[in-house]
Amino acid sequence: MIDQQRVVPVPSPDRGPHRFITVFAVGFFAFLIGLGIGLRGVSAGRAAPRSAIAVRSSSSASSTTDQSFIGRVLGIGDAAPADAAQDVDFQLFWNVWSDLKKNYYQQPIEDKKLLYGAIQGMTDAVGDPYTMYFPPAQAKEFSDSMKGEFSGIGAEIGMKGGVLQVIAPLPDSPAEKAGILSRDVILKINGEDSVTMPVEEAVSKIRGKEGTSVTLTIGRTAKPPKKDAQGKPILETKELKIVRETITVKSVKLTDKGHGIFVIQISSFNDDVADTFATLENQALEKGAKGIILDLRNDPGGYLERAVQIGGEWMNGRVIVKQRKQGKIIETFKGEGSNKLQSIPTVVLVNEGSASAAEILAGALQDYGIAKIVGVKTFGKGSVQNVIDYPDGSSVKITISEWVTPKDRSIDKEGITPDLEVKMTTEDYNADRDPQLDKAIEILSSAKH
Repeated sequence: MIDQQRVVPVPSPDRGPHRFITVFAVGFFAFLIGLGIGLRGVSAGRAAPRSAIAVRSSSSASSTTDQSFIGRVLGIGDAAPADAAQDVDFQLFWNVWSDLKKNYYQQPIEDKKLLYGAIQGMTDAVGDPYTMYFPPAQAKEFSDSMKGEFSGIGAEIGMKGGVLQVIAPLPDSPAEKAGILSRDVILKINGEDSVTMPVEEAVSKIRGKEGTSVTLTIGRTAKPPKKDAQGKPILETKELKIVRETITVKSVKLTDKGHGIFVIQISSFNDDVADTFATLENQALEKGAKGIILDLRNDPGGYLERAVQIGGEWMNGRVIVKQRKQGKIIETFKGEGSNKLQSIPTVVLVNEGSASAAEILAGALQDYGIAKIVGVKTFGKGSVQNVIDYPDGSSVKITISEWVTPKDRSIDKEGITPDLEVKMTTEDYNADRDPQLDKAIEILSSAKH
């Protein structure tokens, strides 16, 4: 799974389905839609190189066609973008393209590689870690990851403070078994520096066939924390060789803790989470549940729609989250559920790996005073991404707005601060102690008396 989270499909009349995303991001103003005809009102400059636009002919006229030219620029006929704030001279683009094709010492250069690289460079230029372009292979990996099964190490990754970090390892995944923790900085991937590597590139390098391995060099804040002469945190480094597996994400798990207290753990808000949650919720209620612990620790998020549906089990008809763009609320999402848990005392567990849709659900329950939040401050991934698919199988993900809680608290970069801060140390983890869960049980046990 990667660090972006898909939400509700919205049909598009012209470019394929649009999908809103929360983890764990319009596209290239139809990049190259005007190539070959130039941009209106802009210096035409040099035309697209003939080696990129001529086509080999199979007719009798082929004798007059340069046989070395076999490619062509498609998309001619679409209008150039009309919303440019200033003149854009595409001569520079074609100049660089041609000079690379002529002068780069290793030839040939694949045209599509140049095209996809140019688009990725444009999305990178925005400076937002969640706005990115996926070439076809990576787009398929992204889509597959949201279906709950993929091959890799089982860790959600993202950018935080300009560095590549682990948002959360998935339960029982190779990453978790190897000792990967939330907030670990990924310093190297197979020996290659990766601290500032784009997320999509890092994902492609970490993923691979089942049974193969990847070596990650991770950096972790020293305990007690240490700082260098410039006041920057000193990271303890560790090299981990992890064997990839087929990762099947089990979205929801129910555990009976006795005395009417049940833990419902949500690992990811993927496709099947709402239906599975409803089934397990009913099982708990049939067994006389008197308290619910909603465990959202290391949940990197997923489909917004699923968080809204599950929120409706406590807050049906009430606002779960708001969408804000340029300071204005542009849409609200209300709970769609049964309200079966409205009268059941609830505690929510969160940690640094709780992100996106998990933060949305926790924030709403906290705003309405329905649940106590226990743990440590969440990741802070509250931006909204729109995903657009293209006919060649590629896609672009663009940050279009941000999520705020019902009381207008910003989630992005801020996260959700728990009502009761309870830390869980590495020593606790290694000794199978869970002080956060213990505190939740204590709260619910007290509430019953």
